[in-house]
Amino acid sequence: MEKTNYFIEGLQGAGKSTFVQKLSDKLNDYQVFREGDYSPVELAWCAYTTEEQYEAILARYPMIDAQIREKTIAEGHHKIICYTQILTELPNFHKALESYEIYNGNLDKVSFETVIFERFGKWNETGQIFECSIFQNIIENQILYLMMTDDEIFDFYKRLRNVLAGKPYRIVYLDVDDIAGTIDVIRKERSDENGNEMWFPMMLEYLRVSPYGKAHRLTCLDDLVAHLAHRKALEHRILRELFAENSIILKSRNYTLEELFFTLFCPV
Repeated sequence: MEKTNYFIEGLQGAGKSTFVQKLSDKLNDYQVFREGDYSPVELAWCAYTTEEQYEAILARYPMIDAQIREKTIAEGHHKIICYTQILTELPNFHKALESYEIYNGNLDKVSFETVIFERFGKWNETGQIFECSIFQNIIENQILYLMMTDDEIFDFYKRLRNVLAGKPYRIVYLDVDDIAGTIDVIRKERSDENGNEMWFPMMLEYLRVSPYGKAHRLTCLDDLVAHLAHRKALEHRILRELFAENSIILKSRNYTLEELFFTLFCPV
């Protein structure tokens, strides 16, 4: 079977990580890129710095110079630091490196889109599996921080589709029917051994402090559910109108491996 590439997408809690593991077990000669890994297309949980910024970071943290260098990849005139993979007790290190991400409004709209299009444009590989590299981080930044309209985001993906023209890929979208119920499940799953919630308070805070969250006074569970429902509807529109020939929608956590592999490996 000729190799392609797979982008695994869906809302938080859709089961993307589990799906990636199952798919990589089946396609054990494929290269897998999860969030926080160095990826040729996506930069989630990675600092994207200029040479000058990188040298300033090394000067600020000389005690972990070796660890930073070990987790750094040079890319043209930029350095990419997989900073969440650096284990350190230095106070505020990870928070400081977070400010060099391309997300959370750290780049303006034009600069953000330029980075995305350039990296997807240079990418010409096969046999790779990506976890949430097409939608989640990009669209969250566009809605919550750049405050782009649905039509502006749709236009961005129309241009991204053109960048991807001729490249082999399939988007596998894990569809969540019950968003509130899914959030309830992952609130329990992502708690510590004492039952203290880890993910949910951070997700609410991420929503609340964003420009979009402040403008619309988003503070509670219902607001998060509404935001994710909006995002899901937009992602479905993009898949339906722009990527229909390259995408598959599966019910989240409600498929057998036989159904999965039969559907996935049928010709597009």
